[in-house]
Amino acid sequence: MSFAVRIVYGLTKIAFVVAILYSITASGQRQHTLTGDVRHHKSFRSILLNNDRDLVIYLPPGYEANPKARYPVLYLHDGQNLFDGATSFIPGKEWQIDETAQRLIAAGKIEPLIIVGINNTGKERIDEYTPVQDAKRRMGGKADLYGRMLVEELKPFIDANYRTIRDAQHTGLGGSSLGGLVSLYLGLKYPKVFGRLAVVSPSVWFADKHIVTNANALTAKPKVRIWMDMGTKEGGNAEDAQKAVSDARLLKDTLIKKGWKSGKDLQYFEAEGAEHNESAWAQRVERILTFLYPRKM
Repeated sequence: MSFAVRIVYGLTKIAFVVAILYSITASGQRQHTLTGDVRHHKSFRSILLNNDRDLVIYLPPGYEANPKARYPVLYLHDGQNLFDGATSFIPGKEWQIDETAQRLIAAGKIEPLIIVGINNTGKERIDEYTPVQDAKRRMGGKADLYGRMLVEELKPFIDANYRTIRDAQHTGLGGSSLGGLVSLYLGLKYPKVFGRLAVVSPSVWFADKHIVTNANALTAKPKVRIWMDMGTKEGGNAEDAQKAVSDARLLKDTLIKKGWKSGKDLQYFEAEGAEHNESAWAQRVERILTFLYPRKM
């Protein structure tokens, strides 16, 4: 079974696994790991997608003490895995983005920012996070509608309820795996909404590398700052891992050909020995945040 097939197979089980994890959490058997001012919005309703999802919002230190201050925002997919080991896909393993952001803000290394975790909906995750249907696997293809949900429903809700800086220059979008794929796709589609992208371990392989074709079709380079990375062991074996790295390099090279400047508005990083999981992504959060939200001197 190829790496791509294994990833898809695993993702199709998310709804079942997440349901189990929530059940375990409710029974008190899993420890919460939230840090700082983290708030929840249960069952955010999307008319466009006809479904509900929970939102988890991290607010920077001093948010309540400075009622006139406004903050940049980073929207991240798979919100279950970002802040809390009690809700994460792998028990106890999460991005630790709240702890890392808290530390970096306190140290003056990044801008104080709001981080919005957008929970996936389990069985609909693959469809929502992919721009076209994968003909071989007969799944995917609702990213355009998911993007409309973000732009037309979710972002207005966050802007109305929190003190955000609303322009694209101060608004980011990110995620890992298929979340990384959809972040780049929607970032290129909505550059006037999302000006900073965290493309973490993107599933470049999906639908015969459609995202590469999509990037290659750009007629003009949008003003978007991009972080992209890949671990060197993201696969079941050495061959799969090399394919993942080769795909990421191909996507990176395509963006450079379209006008992005390496080290300026595009930062590509290969994490030596890193696998495809939350623990690996947690190790890269500091690099991601300091590139996308550096503290202005």
